Amino acid sequence: MQAGGLLLREVRLIDGTGGAARLADVAVAGDRVVAIAPPGRGAASGGQVIAGDGRVLAPGFIDSHTHDDLAVLDTPEMLPKVSQGVTTVVTGNCGISAAPLTLEAPPPEPINLLGGQDAFRFPSFAAYAEAVTQAAPAVNVAALIGHGSLRVGSMADVGRRADEGELAAMQARLAEGLAQGAIGLSSGLFYAPNKAADMGEVVALARPVGAAGGVYVTHMRDEHDGVAESIGETVETARRAGVPVVISHHKCAGPANWGRSVETLELIAAARDTHPVGLDAYPYAAGSTVLDPAMVDPEVPVLVTWSDAVPAVAGRMLADIAADWGCGAADAAQRLVPAGAIYFSMDEADVRRILAFPSTMIGSDGLPRDAHPHPRLWATFAPVAGHYARDVGLFSLE
Repeated sequence: MQAGGLLLREVRLIDGTGGAARLADVAVAGDRVVAIAPPGRGAASGGQVIAGDGRVLAPGFIDSHTHDDLAVLDTPEMLPKVSQGVTTVVTGNCGISAAPLTLEAPPPEPINLLGGQDAFRFPSFAAYAEAVTQAAPAVNVAALIGHGSLRVGSMADVGRRADEGELAAMQARLAEGLAQGAIGLSSGLFYAPNKAADMGEVVALARPVGAAGGVYVTHMRDEHDGVAESIGETVETARRAGVPVVISHHKCAGPANWGRSVETLELIAAARDTHPVGLDAYPYAAGSTVLDPAMVDPEVPVLVTWSDAVPAVAGRMLADIAADWGCGAADAAQRLVPAGAIYFSMDEADVRRILAFPSTMIGSDGLPRDAHPHPRLWATFAPVAGHYARDVGLFSLE
């Protein structure tokens, strides 16, 4: 091995290929791995030596689903991610991206999950990319352009399908962003800025993404009762557009849908036979997004993560807040918005089944802006590698 630099001695190397772990010495010089060899064969002379003692060494993890668009600028040390071994984040998910978008009013939900009006200061993707370069975050950034951000920036009324002029404006902004380094398009068809878009609008935007070698990523229209139909819409959209697609944070939400992951994963597996379809998931039976009074279900506990209207309630259960105020949970939610919440809406058996599906990627879906964020922001990859792989045996660490 090369002299000097850094030597990681006798580590249990898991290289990401799926092959079995093996004991090895790994030498690093500058910012490159320069040699991998069986233990003791040509150890580096000089430099720093770290005794691995059989601990696992692996390539940096890719957090395939994040909302770190502004976190990489505001907190470039990115401790929630590097502390988990994450070295690359995929931003701009769920139709929400920091660029290209400037605002003259406070952002609508769920665009506000990234921040307030002043957060949206990038008229082009190139401007955002330059800001990332200047911030030099501790992780690599692969950025999607959000359909919701395109709509908010191109339409006065997002409550309807885009007309020809508005669609052309979105296509132009998207094409420019792809040329400037964005990796694809995301949609959040569940949310108000995207909800009125039909398949034709999404296909028209996603088609050039496929032609450019990009990817389409979607928070589907329905993850509750209509989850199967939404998978069908997602796959058909991708087929018509000729673009690979990733289903974001796949889940079967609401007690009435617990157990349906057997059905949904069969649908995804069948679709993969004829089209590139992927999915991501996080290792929790609770999700987090904006607090929506219409989503309040008496069977689903809700924890408030932030509230612009009543900041002091952050970190409290919605039911307790409603009891203090002598009103129903939906009424309390209405008084708190704009706000964020954690919804305990999933079943652990579904979570495990989805995580164990061979095509599932791991994405934290963490929300850095939340005052009391879902723990997935800081703890996604450790539960996958520790709890589900090592302790539960859901899959091998490899």
